Amino acid sequence: MATQHTRREHLGHVVFIAAAAAVGGFLFGYDSSVINGAVVGIQRHFQAGSVEIGFVVAIALLGSVVGAWAGGGLADRWGRTRSMQVAALLFAVSSIGQMLPFALWDLALWRVLAGFAIGMASVLGPAYIAEVAPPAYRGRLGSFQQLAIVLGIAASQLVDYVIATLAGGDVNNMLGPLQAWQWMLGACVVPAAVYLLFALTIPESPRYLVMSGRPEQAREVLAEVEPRYVDLDERVAEIQRVLRTERVPGLRDLRGPALGLLPIVWVGIALSVFQQLVGINVIFYYSSVLWQSVGINQSDSLLISFSSSIINLVGTFIAIALVDKLGRRPLLMIGSAGMAISLGTAAWAFSATRVIDGEVSLPDPQGAIALVAANLFVLFFALSWGVVVWVLLGEIFPNRIRAAALGVAASAQWFANWAITVSFPALSDWDLGLTYAAYAVFALLSFVFVARFVKETKGRSLEEMG
Repeated sequence: MATQHTRREHLGHVVFIAAAAAVGGFLFGYDSSVINGAVVGIQRHFQAGSVEIGFVVAIALLGSVVGAWAGGGLADRWGRTRSMQVAALLFAVSSIGQMLPFALWDLALWRVLAGFAIGMASVLGPAYIAEVAPPAYRGRLGSFQQLAIVLGIAASQLVDYVIATLAGGDVNNMLGPLQAWQWMLGACVVPAAVYLLFALTIPESPRYLVMSGRPEQAREVLAEVEPRYVDLDERVAEIQRVLRTERVPGLRDLRGPALGLLPIVWVGIALSVFQQLVGINVIFYYSSVLWQSVGINQSDSLLISFSSSIINLVGTFIAIALVDKLGRRPLLMIGSAGMAISLGTAAWAFSATRVIDGEVSLPDPQGAIALVAANLFVLFFALSWGVVVWVLLGEIFPNRIRAAALGVAASAQWFANWAITVSFPALSDWDLGLTYAAYAVFALLSFVFVARFVKETKGRSLEEMG
């Protein structure tokens, strides 16, 4: 029988490989939320209206839809690590382009390219980690991706705050040859370079090496990550057997009696969509604009955004600790209830927004209540829907349709994210309180949906799902 020592002998190396691959998740979170601090600067610099700025912020998400859809095929064609290298280069190039735009449409095109890289990173990291990690540690190593995304969001908000502070608290102030908001968008070059360095260092996935006819190289990689007692020849033979018998599922496999799809597919789509309809990404894309719209100055609004991202990180750790103890459904229902109450409270507070002598402000105590309610919303989301939805999407589908169903659910999530992101500026101009009330209604509906349609998966094998 294997000893604890032999089980752990390669763990440090595997952790490094998984963490290196998860840097793509860090870039995912960083690049998607760094726009938060730059929105006001972009709007002023290009004299853009609410609809235009919403379009520019959200258009990256349409690029993400395409990148996620294409990422799997590119990984099978070029390899996992080579695809990561391409994604890192796209991150770097798009960051420089966003830093030096000459028009609003030019900035939008660079954001589409950045979105494509984000979409690629959203599938490459989890796929690579799952294929390299030993089964005994796959779940914990797989959580690196979500943790890296949350860390990327927090880092972007910190960078935005530091740059704004260096520029005197105004993102349109010059900082050297460029305005502060331009440095915010260009700073992504640094983590992109780190991602490229790691992608050039880590080994290729053994599954891809076997798929491309290089079993000896696959054996060498397995020797680096598997415990000593594992029969490497048998592991290679097992991968070869699976590849010979595996059929890639297609959309036709998802057909069913419920409006053309299997009921479980609709459950996955609804989980993905509800995760976005509560408005969480409004916080990460527009919170600096949100707080400035109710009278808080730029520097303080960016500091609040950073504090919200730290709360998001804390909530993520709570979810990771509780998801296998409390179960998926209880965490989702706790999160839905907490989000509904906090969003409803924020809606009430924002309804008190006043304009006096051209200055927008929230009176006391509504200002403090709005701030606390918004951060409680982030906490309840992070400890529930932020993590649990991704866990469930990996569990609820039968083996034969898992890949195809995940693709459909993820695409629905990106589209819902786009819809919320593109609509918020115009909706907030119309009525900020009612906008948050709508998000509160979706949070309440998500509670009802989970109670009625979502089954607990804790402790069940994947084979039991089908």
